[in-house]
Amino acid sequence: MKLLLRLFVLALLAFGLSAHAQKVRLATSEGDIVVVLDAEKAPKTVANFVQYVKAGHYDGVIFHRIIDGFMVQTGGYKRDLSEKPTRKAIPLEAGNGLSNVRGSLAMARTSDPNSATSQFFINVVDNPRLDTAGGGYAVFGQVVEGMEVVDKIKAVPTQEQGVFKNLPVTPVTIRKATMEK
Repeated sequence: MKLLLRLFVLALLAFGLSAHAQKVRLATSEGDIVVVLDAEKAPKTVANFVQYVKAGHYDGVIFHRIIDGFMVQTGGYKRDLSEKPTRKAIPLEAGNGLSNVRGSLAMARTSDPNSATSQFFINVVDNPRLDTAGGGYAVFGQVVEGMEVVDKIKAVPTQEQGVFKNLPVTPVTIRKATMEK
């Protein structure tokens, strides 16, 4: 039996699938989104994201930037539009072989390539220009369930409010982010 298990694990690895793939469930007000993280190609980014998930940082944050035909962004603001405190910024891991394609997760940042903290976005279309623009945007995961939920989110009407240019009229919230087995 142990030999069969070892052979199964080796077969998974041979086909490029990690036996220890990390999954995160984002339970949103629009439905659940499940993502698989790629710690092999973006180890620091994944470790950072997992720390925020385990700390409950994403519970109650809103999608504060929704641009249909581009991406949906979250990870930094509460419903009252106050910013959540973050840890130190992480180094950029763009150019890791992962591309900003539809359904991929990438870290949001300022014009400083090494400024990503907790905010991330989900690409709603292929955005290959983001792989290199201004140093690139580090992709670290992929939606594997719930892309229809992402599509629902991207279609939410938005408004301009203060510094927010594409804020949903009705808040879209991550109710809870959890690690999946």
